[in-house]
Formats: sequence, C-alpha cells, structure tokens
Amino acid sequence: MATVELSGKNALVTGSSRGLGKQYAIDLARAGANVIIHDVDEEAAARFDEAESGSAVAAEIAAHYGVKSLFLAAELSDPEQVKTLIERSIAELGSLDILVNNAGGDMGLHTPRPDPNDALDIAVEDIRSVVERNLLSTMYACKFAGLHMRERRAGKIVNVGSIAGHVPVREGLIYAAAKMGVSQYTRSLAEQLRPFDVNVNCISPAPTYTARFLATRTVTGQEDRSRLQRIAQPEDMSSIVMFLCGPQSDALSGETIVCWK
Repeated sequence: MATVELSGKNALVTGSSRGLGKQYAIDLARAGANVIIHDVDEEAAARFDEAESGSAVAAEIAAHYGVKSLFLAAELSDPEQVKTLIERSIAELGSLDILVNNAGGDMGLHTPRPDPNDALDIAVEDIRSVVERNLLSTMYACKFAGLHMRERRAGKIVNVGSIAGHVPVREGLIYAAAKMGVSQYTRSLAEQLRPFDVNVNCISPAPTYTARFLATRTVTGQEDRSRLQRIAQPEDMSSIVMFLCGPQSDALSGETIVCWK
C-alpha cells in the first residue's frame, strides 16, 4: 500500500467493527488517524466471529497504533440516530475530517439475504430494508457530516457502492439499484460541496473475502484466475479507500472508482 500520512486527522467509518469497514479503520489508524468504530450494536462484530465486540476492536486499534479510537453504536436507518452519531463523533474527536460510509449490505429485514431476491417476488419489507441500509443511511450520514465539513471548509467523504450497481444482475436487484444510487448521489453531492473544498468520492468494490461474504456464498476455486479476476482481499479495496482519504486525491471529487472483477 502506498504511504498515506493522516496524523492528526479524525475519521468515522460506519460498519467498521467487522468486514471491510474494519480493514478501512485499521489502515486509517495505521496512517495516524483517530478513528470512530461504528456498528448497529456492540455484538455485531461477533456475529461472524470477526471480533469480540465493537469496543474490543476500538481498544485494539488504540493499543496497536497509538491513536484515539472508540466505539459508537447507531441504527443508520434512523436519521436521528445518525445525527447523534455524527455529533458524538465530533464531540469525542474535536472535528471530523474523514467519513467513510461503509455500512450496508444485501440483507433482508429478517434474513441474511432477501429470499426471493429479485425485483418482483421480493418481499416489500426487504425492499425497504435494503434501500434504507444502503442508500438512505449514506444520505443521512453525508447530510450531517457534510454540514460540519462545509462549515470547516475541509473534509473527505468516501461512499461505498458496489460493482453490482454497474452491471445487470438477476439477483440482488434492489441492492444493485441502491448502490447505483450511491454513485449518482456522490457525483451530485460533490458538486454541492466543491466550493467548500470538501471531496466526495465513491468506491464500488469487487467481490471481496470477508466473513459475511464467505458465510452467505459458495466460493469456487480461484487458483486458475488472474490477479484481476480473483475475489479480492480486504487490503485490495482498502488501498483505494486510503487513496481517497489521503492528500493524493485532493484534486479528485465526484468520481466513482469501480473495481471490475
């Protein structure tokens, strides 16, 4: 990973007690940033045996990298809880320089994934759940963090879409549409914040090995595939997020980096 220097910066990564979000948080801390770890509750980190708790992740990061890190819980489908999350993050760290909107996923209201997971037979409550979890939560976090960054005239927002939003899909249609919405929202929010020197960009990750990914899918052998065809490792996606959070991307705003696989 190219060296990124973020000493003294303050970051919030949503959905960061596990999976890709945890990798983003670790790499931000390694670069010197103070990091708020977030998830819907303390126990979320343990659901796929990725960590003991959200607070344990924060404590480990603080101990290993010498930065300030703490865990905050919030349900991101509730705008009032998102507002409180942003306000508490600013109060704890003093400011918010970086927001990574990582939380999301193709999950049903009561099931690991919607079933059926198409456009017509999917349950209405699963449509709402997927859109709230992926698109509306991103909009809420950007709204409240963006107000703070606009006032400070500085900040980096990285939204997380998905490769699914850029190709036709037969399953996960609602998820794909929500993630494509994240990309368009990013482009437009970047225009609104451009006069205030706030960068807003998006990464659309390729399929990536995480505990939840492995628990909800059957993975075939990757040995015969090229590096650019294999299922990605968390570090592959994190290196791109770090670029978008760091000074190397100061002149870039409104873009979506699509990680084709």
